[in-house]
This record gives sequence, C-alpha cells and structure tokens, in this order.
Amino acid sequence: MNLVIVGGNEKLKKDYINLAKEKGHKTKVYLNMSSKLNKSIGSPDALVIFTSVVSHKMIDVVQKHAKKKNIPIIRHKNSSKCAFLECLEMVDECLGNCNECKCNKLLKQNKT
Repeated sequence: MNLVIVGGNEKLKKDYINLAKEKGHKTKVYLNMSSKLNKSIGSPDALVIFTSVVSHKMIDVVQKHAKKKNIPIIRHKNSSKCAFLECLEMVDECLGNCNECKCNKLLKQNKT
C-alpha cells in the first residue's frame, strides 16, 4: 500500500518512513510546499496530513488532488510518532468507502 504524508517534523521523517514500512506501507513524505507538489503526489492509497505544521495553501493543493483522484485523507493535528501510529491504524481500517468511514462520520458530526 502506498502512503503520502504531508507535513510533520523534519527530524521525524525517517521515523515516519520506518514505522510505515513496518506496517507494509511504501511512503513519501512532503514537509514543505513546492511548485511540483501536485504532480509528485501521484496516486497513493491514502494521504496523511499533519494539520498543525502545514500551510493552508499546501492543504488546499493536496485536498484538491485527493478529491480529483478519490484518495482518502487522514488528518491529525499532532505530528508525533504516536499520532502517526494512530493515523496508520486509521489507514489500515479504511476500506476505501469514504461514505461509510467512521472518521468521516465524526468530521460531519463536528461540522453540524
């Protein structure tokens, strides 16, 4: 399973990759916004966004790309190892059916 991580801590980049590798995920990590970000994301099985350390512009680019390609997004405010492990568990639980995903149901409840 391919996974893209957007944001996070620079010092933890190798840890993100190693933790994901232990769970069987091939991982790309993007810490900073670049002009080629939209093209370099590709078509992963899921996206993880650490929202507290990412610019709004970067989030917008990634979300538009994910919506266009129908890629599930896992968001977490914290960018620690424990938070990333929680995100990996959510990715593993994801069945690809975003309408039935408990994460999306929680997001919809919080918006109302």
